[in-house]
Amino acid sequence: MILVQCAVCATELGLSSGKKCGRCSTRYCGPACQEQHWKEGGHDKLCRKIKKAGGAEQFNANHCYTVAVAVAAEACADDTKGQTCYICTKALHWKTKEGLVRMCACRGTAGFAHVSCLAEEAKILFDEAVENNLGEKAWDARWQRWHTCSLCEQQYHGVVMCALGWACWKTYVGRPERDGPRINAMRLLGNGLYAAEHNEDALSVQEAELSMWRRVGASGVRILDVQTNLSNTYAQMGRLGQVLQMDQDIYRGRVKFKGEEDINTLNAASNYANSLTGHLRFKEAKSLLGKTMPVARRILGESNDITLRLKKIYGRALHEDPGATLDDLREAVMTLEDAARIARRVLGPSHPATEDTVLDLQKARAALAARDVEALRVGAMRV
Repeated sequence: MILVQCAVCATELGLSSGKKCGRCSTRYCGPACQEQHWKEGGHDKLCRKIKKAGGAEQFNANHCYTVAVAVAAEACADDTKGQTCYICTKALHWKTKEGLVRMCACRGTAGFAHVSCLAEEAKILFDEAVENNLGEKAWDARWQRWHTCSLCEQQYHGVVMCALGWACWKTYVGRPERDGPRINAMRLLGNGLYAAEHNEDALSVQEAELSMWRRVGASGVRILDVQTNLSNTYAQMGRLGQVLQMDQDIYRGRVKFKGEEDINTLNAASNYANSLTGHLRFKEAKSLLGKTMPVARRILGESNDITLRLKKIYGRALHEDPGATLDDLREAVMTLEDAARIARRVLGPSHPATEDTVLDLQKARAALAARDVEALRVGAMRV
């Protein structure tokens, strides 16, 4: 997590309150905790090291990045055995000696890389766009290298996304609070922690970002961006009652600000429909999805991850509804078969989104098979 708590008692400080060490900027809720940390917490020995690293936030980011890279390399060890980095062409990074990662949609021998190489490439590309004043479109495209594979053009996921989030944060954490890349890095870190299911840490980062935007009087669209990430984290933590109202408000806000055909509105619709399904409000979910899926197919295409997610949720709403007819179950199977086929082709069979869709397909097929058996039994009884 980023440093939003007292280093001694863990009191929440947000991004600006509390007291800081005059040398290294380690944060405390007050003088008592600062004195205790110096006398009993080992800060007297660490203070100079923290200052040399660039301050407490930078020191923490560097440490967390190192840990995250090791976790990512270990998680990918079986997949990357005998491979080399497509950027530096080495099996081990020349400086850090870290192993390879992948966790995108690349298959075969493609897509293996070191997190350090991916981070360095992303930084160089983005800095080049800024220095040459290439404009916002180029900046946005170059920034995607921080979270999207340049080969398969799909986002990284899991612990690799987390490691890249820490890489990005440690690169830009030293910039001013309202600096664009620093703000984007904070968001990427929150998304990475969420992807690795470090939910409490993700929540801490996302709440800090939301607090910062509210403090500076950000636009409604900015607030909705952060609330979307918060809602995803709440859902992953099982706080579903809180999520449903948030997702409804976010969807309505997206429609108000950007209209029904904006990509963020379509994503908000998928989140809201998923929440409705989770609360067994199948009729409302199917109604929303029925008007949203055609728009997503037209605007984003059949292979887009949002379109695929809308199909998956629609199939789930059909087969989980206790009042589903035989035709509903058949439609659920057909919808999920189509979504699974496209997901395997675009994302690969081992991608989490593909695996989730295949699991829903198996459940839909089981529900259809059970209904067919029941229909045969009833028919036999009538005869």
